[in-house]
Amino acid sequence: MLTPYYNDALKLAQKEFRRCTAAGEYPYLSVLDEILSPEKLAGGVDLGLVSVPMEFIVGTRTAGRTNAFARNFMPLMEPESEFADKWQRLCLAHLEEGIRDPVKVYEYLNRYYVEEGNKRVSVLRFFGAESVEALVTRIMPDPREGREAEQYLEFVEFYRVSRINYVEFTKPGGYAHLQQLLGKSVNEVWTDEDRQDFHAAWFFFRRAYEANGGARLRSTVGDALLAYLDVYGYQQLRTCGEAELKKSLARVWEEIVLLQEPDPIDVKLDPEAERPEGLLAKVLPKAEKPMKAAFIHDKDPALSGWTYGHELGREHVQRIFGGQIETAAYFNALDADAGAVIEQAIADGCSVIFTTSPRLLPASLRAAVAHPKTVIFNCALNMSHRYIRTYYARMYEAKFIAGVIAGALAGSDNVGYICDYPIFGQVAGINAFALGVQTVDPRATVYLEWSSVGGVEAATKRLTDRGVRLVSSQDLARLRDRGRSTFGLSLLDGDSQVNLAMPVWQWGVYYEALLRRIRDKSLQSEYTGSNKALNYYWGMSAGVVEMRYSDKLPTATRKLAGLIEKSIRAGLCDPFRGPLYDQAGHLVVGKDKTLPTEQVIDMSWLNENVSGAIPAYEDLSETGKATVGVAGVSMMMPGSAGQEADK
Repeated sequence: MLTPYYNDALKLAQKEFRRCTAAGEYPYLSVLDEILSPEKLAGGVDLGLVSVPMEFIVGTRTAGRTNAFARNFMPLMEPESEFADKWQRLCLAHLEEGIRDPVKVYEYLNRYYVEEGNKRVSVLRFFGAESVEALVTRIMPDPREGREAEQYLEFVEFYRVSRINYVEFTKPGGYAHLQQLLGKSVNEVWTDEDRQDFHAAWFFFRRAYEANGGARLRSTVGDALLAYLDVYGYQQLRTCGEAELKKSLARVWEEIVLLQEPDPIDVKLDPEAERPEGLLAKVLPKAEKPMKAAFIHDKDPALSGWTYGHELGREHVQRIFGGQIETAAYFNALDADAGAVIEQAIADGCSVIFTTSPRLLPASLRAAVAHPKTVIFNCALNMSHRYIRTYYARMYEAKFIAGVIAGALAGSDNVGYICDYPIFGQVAGINAFALGVQTVDPRATVYLEWSSVGGVEAATKRLTDRGVRLVSSQDLARLRDRGRSTFGLSLLDGDSQVNLAMPVWQWGVYYEALLRRIRDKSLQSEYTGSNKALNYYWGMSAGVVEMRYSDKLPTATRKLAGLIEKSIRAGLCDPFRGPLYDQAGHLVVGKDKTLPTEQVIDMSWLNENVSGAIPAYEDLSETGKATVGVAGVSMMMPGSAGQEADK
């Protein structure tokens, strides 16, 4: 018995065939046997009965039936063929009683290839089914096959605890970030209720996403979901109505569009030239209302050297600008509701807001979406958020100089390095220091410890127990922190300590330059002239990082350090110029090549002369986990293992 459905399906197949042919794409189904070897297929893992997303079924196991279907699984055979008759009978059976028998598929990299049931898949897809019940055999990739395999292994770990297979991300760390945004620990197993709640939220979110034009984007629904949850949170997604969901999604749409960019971040390495004042501006009095800038901190300056350094920067701004700019400081924002603190600053008339900790990023982002006329900066790095700007300093330049000094003074001894958190920019500091040591002493080893694992005093003791006396630890701006036993590059001898060289964050210079550019509108033009997220990553050339040297430093060593500092300021010396090798001896940067800034920021490998590892997320302090959860390097998301040392 003929039905009109086959002819309609055939038209869809022919349309897809013509589209693929015109685009130079393969118009038929993919064949797994042509992708993987028989040995690989024989080593599959039985997953049992799984509900498989229809959109992820992309091909067949063997080539026997591949030409019978277009790439969208619609049938291509003539209506008078035996194949068409069977397809139509299956179609009628589905309409009368439903297709109940599961199909059999192989899964590879979260894509499915049908071994039995091609026509069942075709009929169900024609009628718009979202999923099909399938007996699944999983083929695991070789982890060395590249980035796609690495991201797939992240999916496998996520599937193990969630049994969710319809969420995909285009960048590493997405699954761990989703777990965090849902309020779950890394290995927390989802309940049936968790899955039902998430599926309902996903369904409405996806519908709103596609209604806003998401199907035309290269990024995935999962990418968009993370961007939305970063701003509004999971609870709001679960409880808001469909109309409100569409409105809130539209408010963050620039953020979502940004996700499809292969390089979504525009890193500004140096301040652009200031606009000169016009003649009228010089001779006529300005009647502008003073700009008001808020500095919002997660801690108190009496207890935190980091906050203290930023407060010195705020006081510098107040002195420099006088009555042209008023400043206000808000402390301990995380002791209450950080979002409420930002809202209070806006209510107090602040049109520019600096939040000085990566942990304040989520609240900063929500406020920026709600108040698009307020200029909000967050002190963090490598954040692809369109609605706020981030700023940080290239401290690795100073660390390289400190490493050169340490290598020159170490003699036959090894040196130590204590780092706070494995966040963007910090691993670059470790490696820059190690490269500085290696420049003058290729045989020296740099022993790495972490103050966020057991505290700075314990980290220092682990080094001194090894006989290490030259240690690079916290920066000078953090001197007032309690429990800090060392800072800068120090020589330790029992209970005595001699400070030799100290990198310094010049936050006052940074804030002055940013505020001048806000006042002359040049910073606003940078934002409107770019479709990317803006990250300011200034260094010694901008005067936001300095080195201070002790009088106890030998004269010759001081001259050497000064020469390198001048070269860095002039752009003649780059610490990450190759050849560079990691701990396993792999070439990371080729000879006479320079590591791109984006790879410097997200560095997660350690130089060949470093003995130590990037710690596992679970080993960090609570503050460390909170900081890494927002700004951790890619491998430092919850659940990732530390990078083991080869030495």
